[in-house]
Amino acid sequence: MRTKTTHATSIHKVRREMRGGKRGDGHRRTQRIRRADPTRIRAGRSDATLTGAAGLASFGVFCRQKGVDGELRRRFCRLKDGPAVVYPMEAQLRLLLDSNVAGEARVFGLESLAADPLFVRLAGGVVPSLDTVYRDLCRFDDEAVGALEALMVEHGLALVRDLDSKHVHLDVDTTVECLFGSHEGALCGPNPRYHARASYHPILVCCAEVGACVGALLRPGDTGLGDADAPTIGRWLRRFRIAVGGDVQVTMRIDAGGDCAAIYAAAQKAGARFIGKAKLSADLCGAIQSTTKWRTVETDAFGRPSTQVAEISFVREAWKELGYPFRVVAMRTRERDNGKQIQLWSALDYTVQAFVTNDWTGAAEDIAYEYDGHAEVEPAIGEFKSGWGIGKVPSKDFHANHALFLLKLLAHNLMRRFVRWTAPHLSSWRVPWLRRALINIPGRLLRSGRRWTLRVLPKSSLRLD
Repeated sequence: MRTKTTHATSIHKVRREMRGGKRGDGHRRTQRIRRADPTRIRAGRSDATLTGAAGLASFGVFCRQKGVDGELRRRFCRLKDGPAVVYPMEAQLRLLLDSNVAGEARVFGLESLAADPLFVRLAGGVVPSLDTVYRDLCRFDDEAVGALEALMVEHGLALVRDLDSKHVHLDVDTTVECLFGSHEGALCGPNPRYHARASYHPILVCCAEVGACVGALLRPGDTGLGDADAPTIGRWLRRFRIAVGGDVQVTMRIDAGGDCAAIYAAAQKAGARFIGKAKLSADLCGAIQSTTKWRTVETDAFGRPSTQVAEISFVREAWKELGYPFRVVAMRTRERDNGKQIQLWSALDYTVQAFVTNDWTGAAEDIAYEYDGHAEVEPAIGEFKSGWGIGKVPSKDFHANHALFLLKLLAHNLMRRFVRWTAPHLSSWRVPWLRRALINIPGRLLRSGRRWTLRVLPKSSLRLD
């Protein structure tokens, strides 16, 4: 009798094949196995040609082909110029990119990679001291930070263009980076985990369809999301709109923390459609509670309404001042797995959510369900933190921390492009598994006949063409 292969089994098979492994055949054996005695294995001489990150060679080829090295030289050579320069700024930035791609989120991880012959070879034959790298990061100013953010966004936009989609979603969100030292810009602010702890409060924009970061700004910890961020978000949306063209519909999604008239107006002016979760203020709750025209969109097993939607006749005073009468949609449901909701009807077992949009034609339930996709930004930010270490800051200098923050996001976008170039069927994988399959590959770096040769395991994903 044939059985269907489960999704988990197929994933394990792909990961096994990418790592050059094979499935165990213990189910076919009948004789009892006997483990080898490790004390009878003789330790040989150390081999200085062994590398644990053979995929960095393939990643370096990709960066050369995409012009990353040239762009780093053109944009940042002014920060460290002169005939006496030993470590050019572009070489230092490429060094940090390779370090982050290999899994070292902190600057002092360079000391560990300095023992890897391939990493040292790609670095120019020598890895600089940590003091030199720290000083070079402190050379960044506002202009250089802006140039690095623009370069990061360019590679994120390249992923969107390769997607060739007619509708993309931009999810705007903020996160908290807790700090446990004296850092410039480390101030107390909203911190759900460590109350009254100094932190940074960056704002990020991610494209849900490709997982790319297309806007980022590191901010002091006492900064919230509000009117002051409207010009920045509007600029990012205009830049994205120009890059993808007028034929692509761009939808911005933002949670209740960004329920701000200025942000909505900025999205409207940038030519973007938006869906925002509304703050359930007292006046809005009153308008929802007094609404009687609810339409059922889902029923339970007994045929009773379980989810209903309604158009809410409501306008905030701030919207009137800006001249934008946005549309308000409410959804009430008996489900309890949709996050924080408020119950307004004592006699009815409903909780409610409200949404603000400038889409006047879409069905109310479609607006609500489409917003649910905003939840994808949470695991994306989680990957930025756990996989790329954006919360690990290297210096007391704010510009240095901002530069490395953007450099890690650039590494993320480059890694996503590298995956599409090398193994597009792995595009849905998270960065820890991508590193295992594509970067942290064991190999041996040899020199013979005035040429360097990199030997790796069979079936590896190394690509040097």
